[in-house]
Amino acid sequence: MRTFSVPVGISNRHLHLSEEHINQLFGENSTLTKKKDLSQPGQFAAEETVTLIGPKGKLEGVRVLGPARDETQIELAVTDAIKLGLNISARDSGNTEGTPGINISAGDKKVSLERGVIAAMRHIHASEDDALQYGIKDKDMVKVLFEGPRGGILHNVLVRVKSTYALDLHIDTDEANALGLKNGDTGTVIIED
Repeated sequence: MRTFSVPVGISNRHLHLSEEHINQLFGENSTLTKKKDLSQPGQFAAEETVTLIGPKGKLEGVRVLGPARDETQIELAVTDAIKLGLNISARDSGNTEGTPGINISAGDKKVSLERGVIAAMRHIHASEDDALQYGIKDKDMVKVLFEGPRGGILHNVLVRVKSTYALDLHIDTDEANALGLKNGDTGTVIIED
């Protein structure tokens, strides 16, 4: 068994929009306005927010993340999905086949998606150097241990390796709340040989 420490990044509900949907929601030739950089290089929280409208409710002020993606994807905690009346499953980013759709509004403009709402699978971003140093590879599944009064072990944590990634564990608000975690806390990755 091998271990290493990883910082925690808690992901609140958000969405990634395609260029087409950015233009439909915010006007032709619109670009996202950077509010702040995120932990992963080149990614940012935008000033723009939207309202998500599901069969049973809506969520207002949902942050758009940039830059634009090839396909629009909404990432929610399961409790968010329940409020909206959606049944979502944990998926790797980009795997939206067979997922529920949703309506997105920004002011008087709307987009209706046939699919694209997921609970993001908990995952570790790692650079190629991190992967080499810690003996992990893209698509590995590991465990992460957390100490503290509400501590525990998260199983089935996906490893994602890319040269531009910074080492970071992404979990959603449901997972963070269950374990009593906040941004910047650390966990211990457990690799079973």
